[in-house]
Amino acid sequence: MRLLRSLTTLLFSLSLVGAAQAAWPEKPVHLIVPYPPGGNVDLAARIVADGLEAELGQPFVVENRAGAGGMIAAAHVISADNDGYRLFVAPNGPVLFSPLLFRQDNYFWKEDFTPIGSISFVPLVLQANPALGVNSAEELFERAKESPGELTMASPGAGTQNHLISEMLQRLLETEWLTVHYNGNAPATTDLLGGRVDFNFDQYTVAKQFITSGKLDALAVSSPSRLPSLPDVPTLEELGYSEAVTETFTGLFGPADFPEEATQKLNAALKTILNDPEVIAKFEAAGAEARAMDIEDFEAFLNEQYDRWDPVIRSADIQR
Repeated sequence: MRLLRSLTTLLFSLSLVGAAQAAWPEKPVHLIVPYPPGGNVDLAARIVADGLEAELGQPFVVENRAGAGGMIAAAHVISADNDGYRLFVAPNGPVLFSPLLFRQDNYFWKEDFTPIGSISFVPLVLQANPALGVNSAEELFERAKESPGELTMASPGAGTQNHLISEMLQRLLETEWLTVHYNGNAPATTDLLGGRVDFNFDQYTVAKQFITSGKLDALAVSSPSRLPSLPDVPTLEELGYSEAVTETFTGLFGPADFPEEATQKLNAALKTILNDPEVIAKFEAAGAEARAMDIEDFEAFLNEQYDRWDPVIRSADIQR
């Protein structure tokens, strides 16, 4: 009889656990964004927040925690209770590289985050001020080879994907240019438009309006294939620089040991949301691509990104 009671109690407890897991989420979920409101990552978070609320029946609240290359927001997520109610919406840098760039051993993405799924991808555009007088990426690269150190490249910050692709290409071209670091995209773009620097690599979400208006010349894109809105602009892979093919991603992450049930629910919800034509159109209007990956594919993608760009950061001794 005692054994029967024990088994009954155990089965009842397991049924309660299963019911609790199935009920997730039971309260509002916070999406932690490592930048101020208004940027690409914030936009992506707000688009998926609306969709997640509709899919899962609880509010998804966007919370902006900027600073320290995204590490303030990352630490806030890492310190969560792992109960599924505090998530990280972040791009490449804060997840993969900020501790290395800031020389702080405060987290490592493989150990401290649970990848849930990708949200959006944004290619980089190699663009130049028209006054520079180059009509193609080949002309720009040839000038860089002929006069090493003469051209100036605007970077929105050390260790950004914009900066890393520049470092990669300098190595592939076996030449160098002067990198001018700014505090963000806005001042870098302002100086590029004003002709105080020659060229840059910028997210298409930022570059689109200036290319469309003719204020800047698009010379190449970093995406695996040509952009439908820039059909005449070649990819870096077409030009022979496949190592420099890259995109800025935004993904969804939980802390380590994040509940498997919540992970699977969120990944499935992201797939539904990001395949919605209205959501796709919202991202396209901003110059981004909505793209949901399976969890395993997303993990493999993160591994590839880390293995490719970590050596670039170390060999160039890039710090912030």
